[in-house]
Amino acid sequence: MFTSRREFLKITTFGSTGLLLPPISAWAGVYKDELATLSEQLLQQWGESLLALQVNQPQAKGLHGGILCPACATIHGRCGDAIFPLLYLASKRKEQQYVDAAIRLYNWMEHMVSTPDGAWVNEVNVSDWKGITVFGATSLAEALIHFEHLLDKPTAQQWKNRLQKAGDYLYKNFTVNTGNINYPIAGSYALCLIGTYLQQPHFITKGKSLAKDCLAYFTANGLIYGEGKPVPEKSGKGCYSVDLGYNVEESLPSFVLYAKLVNDTALLDQLTRSLKAHLEFMLPDGAWDNSWGTRNFKWTYWGSRTSDGCQPAYALMAGSDPAFYKAALQNTRLLAQCTHNKLLHGGPHYVQHGVLPCVSHSLAHSKALTTVLIQASSIKSSTAPLPRERIYGVKSFPEINTWLISTHKWRGTITGYDQEYSMKGGHASGGALSMLWHEDTGPLLVASMNRYQMVESFNMQRDNDPLPACFTPGFTIMAGEQLYRHTNDLKAAVEYHESTGQITFNTRSLLVDENQLPAASPECTISYLFEKDVFHIHATAKNEKAVYSLPVISTHDEPVTLLSENKLEIRKAGSIVEITASAPIKTTRALTDRAFNFVPGLEAVPLLFETNNIDIKISVRPHT
Repeated sequence: MFTSRREFLKITTFGSTGLLLPPISAWAGVYKDELATLSEQLLQQWGESLLALQVNQPQAKGLHGGILCPACATIHGRCGDAIFPLLYLASKRKEQQYVDAAIRLYNWMEHMVSTPDGAWVNEVNVSDWKGITVFGATSLAEALIHFEHLLDKPTAQQWKNRLQKAGDYLYKNFTVNTGNINYPIAGSYALCLIGTYLQQPHFITKGKSLAKDCLAYFTANGLIYGEGKPVPEKSGKGCYSVDLGYNVEESLPSFVLYAKLVNDTALLDQLTRSLKAHLEFMLPDGAWDNSWGTRNFKWTYWGSRTSDGCQPAYALMAGSDPAFYKAALQNTRLLAQCTHNKLLHGGPHYVQHGVLPCVSHSLAHSKALTTVLIQASSIKSSTAPLPRERIYGVKSFPEINTWLISTHKWRGTITGYDQEYSMKGGHASGGALSMLWHEDTGPLLVASMNRYQMVESFNMQRDNDPLPACFTPGFTIMAGEQLYRHTNDLKAAVEYHESTGQITFNTRSLLVDENQLPAASPECTISYLFEKDVFHIHATAKNEKAVYSLPVISTHDEPVTLLSENKLEIRKAGSIVEITASAPIKTTRALTDRAFNFVPGLEAVPLLFETNNIDIKISVRPHT
């Protein structure tokens, strides 16, 4: 059944479509570049865990074949997406157990989440959303295109028949308004891929039509929008609904795969520009700075909780811009750093805080790395720097009312983004400092949701901390049971100026609740000053009851010392972070304890200043 090397997939054309099935590279024992080598290592680790977590008990109806999630104590409805990477591992490792696992997984899907109209639902019981059919269908199509030779003929035919039904569902039901924009973009690729494989020209026509409709969803800067509820798209500030995580890990990869499949060179040029625009938000360590996005309730430091990964977009387009390969590599390195016990964890500090990993991360990202490995021979490696590794001062993105700062060793993000999703109290706004990153320490200040909410309960992990902490720095007032934050304010004003060696941002906002209702005397003014060696915050609130919160990113194994009532230091690997303030530094927990937030999966020392007028200085120095 197994061969050490398989032939390249033959080019298949029919009709006048000009479509080509994507070629598969010959398996190589040792890859020439780090991205492929690391992808192979991660995929094998995750695959071993998926195999170990699969229920293999034929007598256990409803469970047999599913993959148990250690964090959620359930079987996620989308676990069938792993059929594609499982068959890759079967071919690579020449082990029948992975073929058997893929077949069991397919049968579980059919018994538990398949519907008569050809769709699959998101979850067995708690969600009947059928849009995810597009991802299951794509995985099944990729599995058949590349690995049909591993299946016996009856099984292969059964899968083909089911793929036809899924294609029929997508053909009949998908439009540009199906769900958020990631769905129709993914649908364009799925329909063209299925149509090519099954020789169904009408699928291809529909896929191309979807892609054409999606072309309207690019901002002037090249960001994809359409990740918002409800419509219309523009907010009070003229902002569009943009989510970085979904764009780079789902929409852009799908669009790139579609454009390559149909050989749309004009679209590839447009996507190159869009990939560059989104890459502005990658931090030098490979993290995606989605501290402001509409759906950042699913933000992890490396991406988004249930999307596939940025690697297919950036690695497969590495020939268009040398920084694209670096982006795919840096993010994959970060995935490796967040992989423990052969599972991808939802953030850098999960293990330190004793949080179990949701298996969805490994399931989804296995597909992305499989795509990279199949195309490994055509990926052009490079060591070009990322945009945020360069010193450029300030870059403005008016369509999301957000500014990126790159000066000296500091990287920062300021946002007044006012486009909300379906809930209130979501991503930070109000002129918030949503990211402060330093070259020697990594993240220091990072925005979370203003209030952690399980917007998609089946796709998020429950926060069981009795003292949940918002990580976004800023003023708060508690009046009775009502909480007011300046980071809730959707009408805040932001301005900045640059001078020699300094960048200053000045913000004006109000202390408001989640419904935008103000507290008494709600006015706040906050300034952020970036200098070579020191980052300054000067914050003033008119209401004397306001207090300023400053959760500083730090794991519990990093010693924290209160040097005086106004000075504190945190010893990190290779450096010391010093914080001085004009008011006494208080902590809401013991100095040896840490707050944790799932958005984006980090621990922090929760500092508090019980004053409405505060000056704070943050500096970083090497160990002496």
